[in-house]
Amino acid sequence: MCVMKKESPQWLDNQLYPFEQCYTALSAGNMHFIDEGSGDVILFVHGTPTWSFLYRDFIKEFSKSYRCIAIDHLGFGLSEKPKTLAGRPEDHAQNLSEFIQKLDLKNITLVVHDFGGPIGLGAALDQPERIRQVVMFNTWLWGTASNPAVKKIDKIARSWLGKFLYLNLNFSPKFLLKKGFADKSRLPREIHQQYIRPFPTKNSRQSLLQLAKSLYGSSVWYQEQWKKLDFLTEKPWLILWGTKDEFIIPDYLERWTERLPNAEVHTYDCGHFVQEEKTEEAMSAIKYFLNQCFKKPKIKL
Repeated sequence: MCVMKKESPQWLDNQLYPFEQCYTALSAGNMHFIDEGSGDVILFVHGTPTWSFLYRDFIKEFSKSYRCIAIDHLGFGLSEKPKTLAGRPEDHAQNLSEFIQKLDLKNITLVVHDFGGPIGLGAALDQPERIRQVVMFNTWLWGTASNPAVKKIDKIARSWLGKFLYLNLNFSPKFLLKKGFADKSRLPREIHQQYIRPFPTKNSRQSLLQLAKSLYGSSVWYQEQWKKLDFLTEKPWLILWGTKDEFIIPDYLERWTERLPNAEVHTYDCGHFVQEEKTEEAMSAIKYFLNQCFKKPKIKL
């Protein structure tokens, strides 16, 4: 259901991202999303500083057999960037929950990554009956307040320097994104620009700074979701993990596998953005997983 449709911005590469632009009005603002294909729903949820562009190749391929929906959180990508946006993960989770209800999505394969993990799983825990299975890339869902690295990041994010870097220099997509790649050749300039261009002004970058502050600031909320995760643990899980991630380290994967002993796990020799560095491998793993879950004929790459 598209409440609105708009023309693509001039900077958007329509060959890389050849999808119809859909928008729907949520309580907090207008959310952009992609809705391609038909059949069982795959819902893609991004983190920071990315947007639905991260899943472009997955949408192109999986929309041949499924209904692929990929959102842009408010303040990200092509979604509205309200000046008064709260922008904490719990706020984004509430927005996503409203979006799922508004489109009345059911039998969902939920795909999450980075901050999209707590956001997507937080929304799923609000309505677990709508979730069929979960595909998870590098992420977390537990309290972060005792983590020394997180405390250090929080101190920087809340300082004048952090504010200057995020708002004036567009630090997150320009520099941190690149640091997330083990193989920098997988982030050529034309791709990198598609991650930088959604944030042209200081005001448009507020959402990036808010999530940086929330890595520590939303610790209590993360832990609350972690405690409730049993509502989802019996569903099928697929974990796709980049082992050279400098942000979300392999220790996090150990914690996930302890909590989800029946999850199917694939590890890759790459950084934080498995979707970009190991695209074909990740799609193959997801296809096998979905074929097993849905018992559909296998589709070729």
